[in-house]
Amino acid sequence: MPRDLQTTPLSTRDLLATTGPFVLLALLLLVVAYWVLDPSPPRRVVLATGSAQGAYAEFGKRYAELLKAHGIQVELRATQGSAENLKLLRDPGSGVDMAFVQGGADRPHGPEEDADAGLVSLGSLFYEPVWVFYREDARRQRLGALPFDSLAQLPGWRTNIGTPGSGIAVLTEKLIEANHLEPAQLDLARLGMTPGVVELLEGRLDAMVFVSAPEALMVQMLLRTPGIGLVNFAQSEAYSRLFSFMKPVTLPRGVVDLGLDMPPHDVRLIAPTGTLVARDSTHPALIQLFVQAAAQVHGGAGWFQQRGEFPNARNAERPLAAEAERFHRNGVPFLQRYLPFWLANLFERMWPVLVTIVAVLLPLSRLLPPLYEFRVRSRIFRWYGQLRALEGDVGQRSAGELSRELDALEQRVEHIAVPLSYVDELYALRSHIQLVRDRLRELTAQDAPG
Repeated sequence: MPRDLQTTPLSTRDLLATTGPFVLLALLLLVVAYWVLDPSPPRRVVLATGSAQGAYAEFGKRYAELLKAHGIQVELRATQGSAENLKLLRDPGSGVDMAFVQGGADRPHGPEEDADAGLVSLGSLFYEPVWVFYREDARRQRLGALPFDSLAQLPGWRTNIGTPGSGIAVLTEKLIEANHLEPAQLDLARLGMTPGVVELLEGRLDAMVFVSAPEALMVQMLLRTPGIGLVNFAQSEAYSRLFSFMKPVTLPRGVVDLGLDMPPHDVRLIAPTGTLVARDSTHPALIQLFVQAAAQVHGGAGWFQQRGEFPNARNAERPLAAEAERFHRNGVPFLQRYLPFWLANLFERMWPVLVTIVAVLLPLSRLLPPLYEFRVRSRIFRWYGQLRALEGDVGQRSAGELSRELDALEQRVEHIAVPLSYVDELYALRSHIQLVRDRLRELTAQDAPG
């Protein structure tokens, strides 16, 4: 018998043999649960933004930088704007996972097509005012001393409303229709943002419509360009009542440049909210990361919002993603405030399964002590069968033959290895062998001649 086993309370080999299948079953259940739940997000995500000089492109760069810290590569895909972004999201083969979408940028769909099928919102991120820039010389020529403060004044103006099918064009068409203007009354151009600005500055356009956050480079530039004016929407409150996705906002006096007092007075604008839209199949952990990034990118004070006003769950035209709703309701998940994202995310998504696995395995674990005991004691008890057979042969077979078999049995028993806690049963077996030997000697002595 190995000396270390003689003084060890438990047998490591028997313990491993008993618990091994149980541990393997637990590991198998964990692997299957991990495979089914897929708690780790993909390492690459495609985000559709907008034109290269637009606010969406600038925001996209900031998102990419923030998610890079978590090991997520954000591929930015430039597009013509919100309408194209929605089209890409609805196309499973486009490879786009998320996109910036302007409120009111979607055309009405027929009953055969559900515009929101398979798409979810991560919430409202920022205001995207409708900027109508115009040339001051064109205003004086057409309106004289009157201010340009209504879209109903557009007839006779050479106006750019964005590329066909873009979010700007779709929204502008809705606003024109609300003012009871017919397309035949208007002289509309459909140029992209950069060509449109060039045409406006060179005098070949009288006005152009933007729908963008104020961070857009073109908006910043036009607000500071001499001879370019900005329409003051006198009916901004009325627009907000007619369009649920629209909100009246004010560009405060001096907010562009305090020293130059630009603008020289408050300007009333109307603003849909920009949102982040994803496929409903997007990994929940990615959605959580994006809404956390949104809080960092859009959560500060700006020209049109107070600090902490965005992101929020208001004015969502599409169903809110469950993970985004959780963030808007409770903020950053508790564990993610103290643990690395990957570890906190893994635990948060796996703990319900871990509880279930424990509930299943706990009753099975009660079988382990009896199994261990049976395995150890069986090494001793299996020799009792042979000892019982030898005892039954006493008086029927020669004493010498039985004695040799008892000696062989005792020699084997001496090499049985059992842990210290079961050694009493081993000694009991050896004493029983001695009892059989003593009985054999007694019978042999009785049969010997006087």
